[in-house]
Amino acid sequence: MAITKIHPIKSTLKMALDYIENPAKTDEKMLVSSFACSYETADIEFELLLSQAMQKGNNLAHHLIQSFAPGETTPEQAHEIGRQLADEVLQGKYPYVLTTHIDKGHVHNHIIFCAVDMVNQRKYVSNRQSYSYIRRTSDRLCKEHNLSVVMPGQDRGKNYAEWDAHRKSTSWKAKLKAAIDTTIPQAKDFDDFLRLLQEQGYEVKRCKYVSFRAPGQKRFTRCKTLGETYTEEAIIERIKGRFVERKPKENRKISLRIDLENSIKAQQSAGYEKWAKLHNLKQAARTLNFLTEHEIESYPDLESRVAEITAASTEAAAALKAAERRLAEMAVLIKDVTTCKELRPLVQEYQRAADKKQFRRRYEGTLILYEAATKALKEQGFQKLPDLYSLKAEYKQLAEQKDQLQRQYAEAKRQMQEYDIIKQNVDGVLFPNHRQERNKTR
Repeated sequence: MAITKIHPIKSTLKMALDYIENPAKTDEKMLVSSFACSYETADIEFELLLSQAMQKGNNLAHHLIQSFAPGETTPEQAHEIGRQLADEVLQGKYPYVLTTHIDKGHVHNHIIFCAVDMVNQRKYVSNRQSYSYIRRTSDRLCKEHNLSVVMPGQDRGKNYAEWDAHRKSTSWKAKLKAAIDTTIPQAKDFDDFLRLLQEQGYEVKRCKYVSFRAPGQKRFTRCKTLGETYTEEAIIERIKGRFVERKPKENRKISLRIDLENSIKAQQSAGYEKWAKLHNLKQAARTLNFLTEHEIESYPDLESRVAEITAASTEAAAALKAAERRLAEMAVLIKDVTTCKELRPLVQEYQRAADKKQFRRRYEGTLILYEAATKALKEQGFQKLPDLYSLKAEYKQLAEQKDQLQRQYAEAKRQMQEYDIIKQNVDGVLFPNHRQERNKTR
């Protein structure tokens, strides 16, 4: 689980960078890394980019913080997640410094990135939409690294302490719902249901609304706050076996069939079982129609089609990643070329200076940037400065290709998910025992 927040840096950029790079917080700077800049001179490099900005504004940089739950991740894993977050969100266009702090009770990342991009010299737009993208990306990366995630709507505007308190509060509700679900099949009537819960240690309060309190819980929990299947009226109907849960909205898409034998709801509610059987019939019909429309006549044909689509999805993902890497490399190349062009007059002045030592002391940071940029260009095989206009035109063309690859990958992924559902439905009919065994191993 990671909580994120972002704020602009309008002044004291050097102070902010010094703070996040503090050796005492970053294991003697072992947990410090950067992209398209050196963390030692990031403030100077950011200022050079800011001087080229196409738009006005007070933002020098943006400070993104990603905090993890105590004990859930190692500093090294947190740093890697932070790097993946920065690379994906900033798309290789903004230089950044990433550090991981280990001096607090929880590991957390700091990402400071320049407010101006290296390709078009335009300002980063920070708003609700961009933050929502950061939040979604962070959650997905946590999930991919087997960390817990904050459910949508639970973390809005909350710091970690507030989220943790909310999590602990909802755990009482989860336990109460589980206790109610297991008690209903044993109860003869509602009074017997209350007696059985009391035997489990729950304190019962019968006022306008029935409420329960578990041992160690501070406040009572009203049944009606647990959902429509946990109101007093719903519990009474469930005990009698007459409760019919509200049907979900009709979905014309193909979805997974319901495993009735392993469905707790079907065992508790005759109404739900009836709905589930009807749902299965509809999904079976849609699955059959899909197989007919796509001319899949045998199980090997289905397996072959699934393999083809999976391979196409993998190929599209690889092509997209390659395009993203090339774009990031070109963005750094454009930055180095721009740096050389911008600083060449100063270097020529340095070469003409009578007292070169004094001149270098005065402009040492800027001269270091020029020397680093020229060195990087020579290492890539450039003997003379590439044409900046051509580089930007190539970058724009590659960015358009990347957008097309993204659409291709999204379509391949959609097809793969659709065929996976089809295959699971077919497997559920042809190999029911295999499906039950698979459910047990999960």
